[in-house]
Amino acid sequence: MQIDNTTFNDLSIFQHEEEFSIFHRLNFTQTVEGREWLLKYFLNPFNDPQQIAQTQQILKVILANLSKWPTSISNGTLMVMERFYDTGIDSIPSPGFLNAFTYRVFHVADYSLVRYSISHFGDFVKGMDTLINFFDENEVPLLVRSYLHRAKDLLNKPILKELMQRNSTKKLEPREVVYYGGFLRDHFKSQALELISIYGRFDAWYSMARAMQHFKLTFPEFIDSPQAAIDAKQLYHILLPTPVSYDVRMDKESNFLFLTGANMAGKSTFIKAVGSSVYLAHLGMGVPAEHMRLTIFDGLLSNINVMDNIVKGESYFFNEVQRIRDTIIRINDGKKWLVLIDELFKGTNVQDAMKCSSTVIKGLIKIRSSLFILSTHLYEIGEELKVFPNISFRYFETTVSGDQLHFSYQLKEGISNDRLGYLILKREKVVELLEKL
Repeated sequence: MQIDNTTFNDLSIFQHEEEFSIFHRLNFTQTVEGREWLLKYFLNPFNDPQQIAQTQQILKVILANLSKWPTSISNGTLMVMERFYDTGIDSIPSPGFLNAFTYRVFHVADYSLVRYSISHFGDFVKGMDTLINFFDENEVPLLVRSYLHRAKDLLNKPILKELMQRNSTKKLEPREVVYYGGFLRDHFKSQALELISIYGRFDAWYSMARAMQHFKLTFPEFIDSPQAAIDAKQLYHILLPTPVSYDVRMDKESNFLFLTGANMAGKSTFIKAVGSSVYLAHLGMGVPAEHMRLTIFDGLLSNINVMDNIVKGESYFFNEVQRIRDTIIRINDGKKWLVLIDELFKGTNVQDAMKCSSTVIKGLIKIRSSLFILSTHLYEIGEELKVFPNISFRYFETTVSGDQLHFSYQLKEGISNDRLGYLILKREKVVELLEKL
């Protein structure tokens, strides 16, 4: 699925402040290698139903057997293994009592490092063997099977089988240190690094499964349709600690959602909830919803947090126009896109914004192959758009009691007419402060 850096940022998939990013929230990897693979998966959502189905199948197997997942491999294990190969140590002699004795006496620091590393290699090969047996007992896609077969071949050496069977609580003797150490150092480096890479993939899948379990995510159902569609029940935003859920349905008969409501009523959160859920679905992951059915989307584009550029001398409005221009060019290909637009044309005066917004909307609704969600404060243009049958109108209601605002965060049918900016200004004591000047 096509997705650009602007959309990644708009949907908070990645953020400089990690605690506010979806990637960080769903990252349950146990190793740096696993995190790198998880990042690769997140950067490349699928648009192939077979790849999505394969990932779902992998995660289902892991979810059903989380308690059996090997615990002997940690980030420390991999760090020790990599350090073992990166550190310049003296040559390890061939096995034998005399060689082992002299190596221990005359190469104390190297001997200690080798002995310490061997125990971690032992943990790793045992963990990989457990992982292979774990998946051998379950039906998994051919892709996973190929990694398992490769890992099995790399581990299929008598000396490694000895290391797996060795009692890890028993202290290594000098002869064992040079025996195992010499093999690992001189004959196993490329194989060890390849096995670490293979494990990283599985650690990333494990992380996705753990995230699904932790946040109670559900697998979406993909439908085969020439027209883009979303049908979600009780969908919510994954980053919110106490989210409000929504029911969302969009299809070829109603592919444009015109969304209104006061500031802080929930428009942006709703847009991001839909976008991030569609994105997660295309990773093969579960989604934050009771149930979700959707088509495969070819791309996801957003226009939410447009910024000006002082260095280039580009105004906020200019960049809004450029983003809309680029969006129109990209989605005018007959493919299925999900386009998310939050508060279009904030960078110009109201009358100009109304004319520009109306023009853009009347153009976008001609593209029936894609889905659009657009929020705006320009409620007035809603009336002239009611002549188009494929536009649906929803709003977030706000009630006022005294100077207090109450947000239900529930979608209602129609167009909002709330004008609450001055009330918020007054409630936050800004008017009072100004009167005292």
